[in-house]
Amino acid sequence: MVVQILGTGCAKCKKLHEAAAQAVAETGVDARLEKIEDVQQIVAMGVMMTPALAIDGAVKSMGKLLTPTEIATLLRGAVS
Repeated sequence: MVVQILGTGCAKCKKLHEAAAQAVAETGVDARLEKIEDVQQIVAMGVMMTPALAIDGAVKSMGKLLTPTEIATLLRGAVS
């Protein structure tokens, strides 16, 4: 599984990356974190507001700073 954090490197993007790392650690899901900062790639994924979170290329959230608990719920849903 690939968890993608989409954003240009702003403070919220960094916090979302930290929250995603915490969620992956807490759930024990086999996932790799990937930061996408290229604006063209972000727009190509349909994201118009950052930060955004995608799992295996499917955008799950945009324009919102998710908590580790919210991300963990998304991760569990992607595994089952």
